[in-house]
Amino acid sequence: MKTPTETSPQLEARLMRKITWKVVPFLCICFMAAFLDRVNVGFAKEQMQRDLAMDAEVYSLGAGIFFLGYFLFEVPSNLILARVGARSWIARIMITWSIISASFAFVQGEASFYVLRFLLGAAEAGFFPGVIYYLTQWFPSAYRSRTIALFMMAAAGTGVIGAPLSGLLLGLDGVAGLRGYKWLFLLEALPSLVLGFVVLLRLPNGPKEAKWLDASEKNWLAQRLERDRIAAGPSAHTSFAQALRDPRVLVLSFVYFTHVLVGYGLDFFLPTLIKRSFEGASSLAVGCITGIPAVFAIVIMGPYGRSSDRRGERRWHYALAVWWAAGGLLVASLGPPAAVSVVALGFVVAGRWSAVAPFWGLSTTFLSGTAAAGAIALINALGNLGGVCGPYIMGWSEKHLGSHDWGMRLLALLVFVGGVVALLVKVRPGNADEPRPTEAQVAEARS
Repeated sequence: MKTPTETSPQLEARLMRKITWKVVPFLCICFMAAFLDRVNVGFAKEQMQRDLAMDAEVYSLGAGIFFLGYFLFEVPSNLILARVGARSWIARIMITWSIISASFAFVQGEASFYVLRFLLGAAEAGFFPGVIYYLTQWFPSAYRSRTIALFMMAAAGTGVIGAPLSGLLLGLDGVAGLRGYKWLFLLEALPSLVLGFVVLLRLPNGPKEAKWLDASEKNWLAQRLERDRIAAGPSAHTSFAQALRDPRVLVLSFVYFTHVLVGYGLDFFLPTLIKRSFEGASSLAVGCITGIPAVFAIVIMGPYGRSSDRRGERRWHYALAVWWAAGGLLVASLGPPAAVSVVALGFVVAGRWSAVAPFWGLSTTFLSGTAAAGAIALINALGNLGGVCGPYIMGWSEKHLGSHDWGMRLLALLVFVGGVVALLVKVRPGNADEPRPTEAQVAEARS
């Protein structure tokens, strides 16, 4: 193979495609398993509430407690990953969370529900930011938004596949004397367990360990990533201590907090909202309809991420995506006909997921090295505290106001504000998000 150089756009684009196909699909499968284990409690909600005598507020608090464990262990987990390597640490995370996820089949009441949700968050802490950090070791900054978009499509895809699957498993109610939600937790934990061991066998710690890259490709990639670091100038942090002193880290944490508010406020209640719109529908039908909004996201996310990379722009791409999510929430909160409600929720899901790629593309622009590992984890940890508040807002609204409508309206307002704040984040002098893309980057973005 001819040595790739910066004057060879076709070779650069080909190498990026090669890395994408070798690295991203497997990580997507792992994330689908992780996300399913995180949110499947939303499908188990009604059966668990009846069996364990939990009201909506107790359920919401338990769902959100996941993020307290996630918050406390996120940064330490990602710093350990940077030290010991992605392969062994991501495998540890997946195997641990699969065992805890299966244990939900044996919940006895409110206390055990809270404990297991906290432990699940602690076990999964570090997976998502660890993968984002891992991707920064493979992809130059101008390719990251579309790559993260591809990765995040896995979470959206979980809705398409996982929602009908969860509905089907709930239909096993009574088989072998087990309630449907117990089958759901036991069987949906298995993929994570198996994939954890696969990670140990096939995931390279970084480009240097990739047997499918030759020496010239590894050298080109190392030089290209170093050029990115130099181009970021003095605003690029390489140590965690430096990153902690940067106000942008805290501002982005707030922005991500508002984003996560909507994400998990919706995820843990989406089956309930669908069931409200389609009264009398079976568990399988609710699962299938719940997957429809995720289709909106899958269709939009890829082109949206490529648009962000092609223009070298992150902030407006993020703001517009969360604003259309806010609009969808407002429409859904008005109690429209069932079909209109599904479309509105589709816009919420599509906006929520499409915003993730430009957000992390923006965040990783001024972070590298240990700073990237620690600060990405910190932003993700602080932001994911929204996962405590979002479900609680929805549960409180259901219990005390009789519906989720005012909860959705409050979430819409907060995420709208988050979009405004994102526009104020400065990455480089002049507020440019990225250097202008090269010929190869434009060719790749259009491919």
